[in-house]
Amino acid sequence: MEPNNIRVHIIDRENKEHILEGPTDMSMNIMELCKAYDLPVLGECGGMAMCATCQCYLESDTPLPEQSDDELDMLDQAFFVKNESRLGCQIQLSDSIDGIVLRLAPE
Repeated sequence: MEPNNIRVHIIDRENKEHILEGPTDMSMNIMELCKAYDLPVLGECGGMAMCATCQCYLESDTPLPEQSDDELDMLDQAFFVKNESRLGCQIQLSDSIDGIVLRLAPE
């Protein structure tokens, strides 16, 4: 694995696990990483927390920053929301999330 890279485990909608490597020094988020690996994440709003097409479920005990008001407002309007729902565009790649496990929400 490259220096400054972390591993992210993504479980797709067919229950298949993908182990992605992503750089922590390029201000990337989970939605952008999934798109870079051609996973079926739309990210229609480009990462502005305005569409919920990158919704995922946190399946590991990885501590994440508190959700912003924008993220909470968008999840209030989204489908298939669970307690562990997050918007992938709002999770920045950082050393603190190395090994995170996320499941893509249904479309």
